[in-house]
Amino acid sequence: MKPIWVVDDDHSIRFVLEKALEKAGLPVRTFANTRDVQAALADDTPQVLVSDIRMPGGSGIELLQDLKRRHPELPVIIMTAYSDLDSAVSAFQSGAFEYLSKPFDLDKAVDLIQRAVDESLREQGADEAQLEPPELLGQAPAMQDVFRAIGRLSPSQVTVLITGESGTGKELVAQALHRHSPRANGPFVAINTAAIPRDLLESELFGHERGAFTGAQTSRRGRFEQAEGGTLFLDEIGDMPYELQTRLLRVLSDGHFYRVGGHNPIKAHVRVIAATHQNLEQRVREGLFREDLYHRLNVIRLRLPPLRERREDIVLLVRHFLQKSARELGVDAKRVSDAALAVLQHHPFPGNVRELENLCHWLTVMAPGLTVDVKDLPPELHQMPGHAPRVLLQQPAQVVAPREAAAQADATAGLEHSELQQPAIPFQGAAPEHDVGGAAGLSQRVAQEGWEAAVARVARELLQAGQAGVMDQLTQRFERAVIQAALGVTHGRRIEAAVKLGIGRNTITRKIQDLGLDD
Repeated sequence: MKPIWVVDDDHSIRFVLEKALEKAGLPVRTFANTRDVQAALADDTPQVLVSDIRMPGGSGIELLQDLKRRHPELPVIIMTAYSDLDSAVSAFQSGAFEYLSKPFDLDKAVDLIQRAVDESLREQGADEAQLEPPELLGQAPAMQDVFRAIGRLSPSQVTVLITGESGTGKELVAQALHRHSPRANGPFVAINTAAIPRDLLESELFGHERGAFTGAQTSRRGRFEQAEGGTLFLDEIGDMPYELQTRLLRVLSDGHFYRVGGHNPIKAHVRVIAATHQNLEQRVREGLFREDLYHRLNVIRLRLPPLRERREDIVLLVRHFLQKSARELGVDAKRVSDAALAVLQHHPFPGNVRELENLCHWLTVMAPGLTVDVKDLPPELHQMPGHAPRVLLQQPAQVVAPREAAAQADATAGLEHSELQQPAIPFQGAAPEHDVGGAAGLSQRVAQEGWEAAVARVARELLQAGQAGVMDQLTQRFERAVIQAALGVTHGRRIEAAVKLGIGRNTITRKIQDLGLDD
């Protein structure tokens, strides 16, 4: 990893940030003015640049603008005094990763820089791995199975039936099958059989001769002829009218068809790929789909998983779609905070990948800053009862520190060890002076009310009791529970826990120290 560059004419600021970043395990290099930075840029670039906004000999705004022209993916954090807030906001809107208002909290500054480093490393990895936009994205085992199937099926001429819910990417898979097949130089023709009126669909598929029906003033080639030598993709085949299914079966059986009103058979040198979101077996039982056509199409079936079965791909897809939307709109790509990603990873996405892509386009247009937080998501996402924290915090048995993992195997109540005797999820620190219901009471509230309502009630009781620093208390207990859960799942492996939580390894190390989890 490259060092973080800190630029400030104030020696004390440089010194404090340098020591704090070194303590966090981050390499750092400091500069007193922008001229020295410009000279250093001739030979090297930083991982992240942190710059004051006003310095003798050149401003942080000018440096930001220059860096965005030369290195558009480099995260730049602007530091500013309160009197310079307008300038900072302007810089932020012009492409700064974030800004720090002086005087700043040192821990929060390091957290912000760590987030910028993590984002920079992710972007760097994506750039190295993907020199051009991929056809399909997916690291989940279910998608890897799909990729392997595409590799096996592409060289053959066999008919493929792609099944899956709407929005899972069935046409993309059909295109991939075509693109990697011996027919790749031929046309790929797609038709949605559910989107064309019944009385026009036959002509669309097979074409017609002049005078075949009222309005047919000239002969017309259908989709089968247009796809000659290539691939014909029949989307939503389950909605094809019953009477047309017979004609399609004939083409698949002997490779010949007739135009509407025609008398001469036409040979179809076409590979057919069909897709549906319907249960064809059920439609056969209901008499809505021909059984012989079903068996003719169902030579090889390829099922696409819904997005809820491949949640580990959501982060990858979000980044891809945000970059795609940014390119289309000619703007800087948005970034999504870890908290917002957690909400997205637990959203059911009934519209699957298409819904996620539309959401990313909405965020590119509507989110106010370059970093998308939970509050920037559409209200129906961050207000719905089933978002990330609820799912995570309903599993208290996993919330144990590594040293307690062995004890948990022999214990019937995993929350009876050490600090876990304190109020149960989501609060696991020292109990407040006024016990808000005790461990059992709070655990029962979480189960009955949901974690958000329990948090709100406990917060109100702490505030009414005159407790100080309520936000810090609750945040620390929440972080303690989540990190202990991750360490329990990974058997104490910190780097793996950091990856699962979507945070940097330096961040989790520092939080473990701050929360006293390594004592």
